[in-house]
Amino acid sequence: MMHKKTVFITGANKSIGFETARQLGHKSYSVWLGSRDAARGEEALRLLSAEGIEARSIVIDVTDEASVRQAADRVQTEDGKLDVLINNAGIHGQMVPPSQQSIIDIRHIYETNVFAPVLVTQAFLPLLKKVGTATIVMVSSGLGSLGWLSDPDNQFYGVNFLGYNSSKTALNAITVALAKELAGSGIKVNAADPGYTATDFNGHTGYRTVEQAANGIVWLATLNEKGPTGGFYFDGAVVPW
Repeated sequence: MMHKKTVFITGANKSIGFETARQLGHKSYSVWLGSRDAARGEEALRLLSAEGIEARSIVIDVTDEASVRQAADRVQTEDGKLDVLINNAGIHGQMVPPSQQSIIDIRHIYETNVFAPVLVTQAFLPLLKKVGTATIVMVSSGLGSLGWLSDPDNQFYGVNFLGYNSSKTALNAITVALAKELAGSGIKVNAADPGYTATDFNGHTGYRTVEQAANGIVWLATLNEKGPTGGFYFDGAVVPW
């Protein structure tokens, strides 16, 4: 008997996370909708269920170790394994010049964008290892690319936010480290740049749709055993570190 593949997505109740859940649900994945707010998670679940998608809402505060552990324990109890983990939750913090950003705000950004993906990945790793060909996707940003941000001809060269940008650069480094460690376990770890997408995150000023943004994440989430690991991609194309 074939077991339906499972995916756990953090920050899945809206925007790119929700659309990623929707697309994977339509590919017959059983979706865990991770969100901090129970009511918003249940509303997202209602919408996906109306489309015939198999999903479950689960409360998780990615910055709280006890909350992360409880979520992992529930997945262990109900499924016993996990095929795909998508670390999507993130915050942008203050949008001010680097010299004016408070250390407190930078720490807050790093708690969610850097330390939380490590915490979540470590908690769910035993479940991913039970599959043998599991996948981890870190939702990064082109603003984490030092190659792009140091190129005066790049469209994002002038987007100079210390906390957010550097947090995504750090997440990319985490992606490489985990990919190297887990290569022998059959677990692929890649980072996705969803692009400048119209979401609440940027006041809907982005030029890409959530559907376009989710496509690249879903591509990485559904890689077969011959697919790449330890890379950074935008719409299937390599992004410079």
